[in-house]
Amino acid sequence: MSLFGRLTLLARRCVPRDGMQRGSRYASSYADYTGDSGVSSDPSIRKSVFISQSTDVFTNLALEDWLYRNYDFGDRHVLLLWRNDPCVVYGRHQNPWKECNIRAAEKSGIALARRNSGGGTVYHDNGNLNLSFFTPRERCNRKYNLQIITRALFREWRLKSVIDEHDDIVVEGDYKISGTAAKLGRPNAYHHCTLLVGVDKDNLNLALERKEDDIVTNATTSSAHSPIKNLLDVNSNIGIDKLITAIGKEYLRTNALILKDGGQKLLEKQMGFQFINPSEGWFPGLDKLTNDLRSWDWNFGKTPKFTVTRDFEVTTHDGKVHRLNLRLDVQDGIVEEVRMSLPNELASADFDQDASVITNLCGTRYNHEITDNIIAAIGCKVDASNTIQTEDKSNAMITQ
Repeated sequence: MSLFGRLTLLARRCVPRDGMQRGSRYASSYADYTGDSGVSSDPSIRKSVFISQSTDVFTNLALEDWLYRNYDFGDRHVLLLWRNDPCVVYGRHQNPWKECNIRAAEKSGIALARRNSGGGTVYHDNGNLNLSFFTPRERCNRKYNLQIITRALFREWRLKSVIDEHDDIVVEGDYKISGTAAKLGRPNAYHHCTLLVGVDKDNLNLALERKEDDIVTNATTSSAHSPIKNLLDVNSNIGIDKLITAIGKEYLRTNALILKDGGQKLLEKQMGFQFINPSEGWFPGLDKLTNDLRSWDWNFGKTPKFTVTRDFEVTTHDGKVHRLNLRLDVQDGIVEEVRMSLPNELASADFDQDASVITNLCGTRYNHEITDNIIAAIGCKVDASNTIQTEDKSNAMITQ
């Protein structure tokens, strides 16, 4: 029997009926949305809402990737809902040393994870709901998915929200409650987004504070800061469990290809809510995907080539203080070369102005302490003004 069949037979179904009739009164307030393709709804497409029972970021990212690789979404669309213990999740092509405060995150037990999709860096904890919409690539429609969320917020709590030009969801002007990213492949695709419900803002600001501003990177995506707000700050009645029910029902009662409310009748034809335990037994190959996503080679070794520069001071025998520049070239997370730029007055026939530094740190994994160790070994003083810059990011998040 197929995995879908096993889930249908064995998974707990939970389609709450309370409030369904009340919600249907508001359906006429929504404009039908057909998307760019102008396609009509296909009644043969059924929907499922999967709710992951894991809160481990690497397991959930592996489950997302497993579904993307292995499922046939031709006649079954899936919304995966999942939450994580505290973690920082950055885009496939980003530099984690540049995007977040790795030292603070590691000290606080906040996991660091690279995902398969592009986009920017975000902070997750149990006050954040993650949503992954799975379809065939040709049916992937961000606006449709995001309007499922905004419609659910309005239907259940009369909360008005707007989808901006970046496909972020904002409330009360420009306060961001959701960031978005996608992975488009063949034949499948997924669009996923975050939803801030009751995130720990102190941990968010700590983890996303940029410390290494002296990195020049080939990474194609840089994160942008935005003012944020938790949904609980807007309406104290909103909770994760209620939100899962509200969004799940909205997804199931909406036609698969057009944003048109099918009400209770359509909802009852769907495959419903299904609790998922991500495990090797149910998803063969999941353990390998999880281990790969947990590895240093993926989370740091996949970082695009970058250069770190540090200024420091050296005092010569005549008492003069000179400023030198240290440069590290890092490829695949490994220190490839260390070079030092000398001022004109220190360069000579024996020492080029731009000289290689002989150090056993070449060939080692880069981390935030490595430049300090090199400078300390030389016996020089670090120019602190060049190395650390603290930003005030109260109520700020990074765009996914």
